[in-house]
Amino acid sequence: MSKLIVLALIPGGYEWLIILAVVLVFFGNRIPGVARSLGSGITEFRKGLSDGENDSKDAKHLEDKDGESS
Repeated sequence: MSKLIVLALIPGGYEWLIILAVVLVFFGNRIPGVARSLGSGITEFRKGLSDGENDSKDAKHLEDKDGESS
């Protein structure tokens, strides 16, 4: 019985369209700024990952050089 009540409260197809329309009306001017900041955040994250990989490769390369000279 409680599952039926929960399922009845979940919005259907047309209800999601109405919710989306309301969100676009109220927050439509902010969406491009949010998308831009999200994109720059992802770019910075990927840049940080590649920098970390480069640092670990450099450290491994230095370890190999130290091991060969000993």
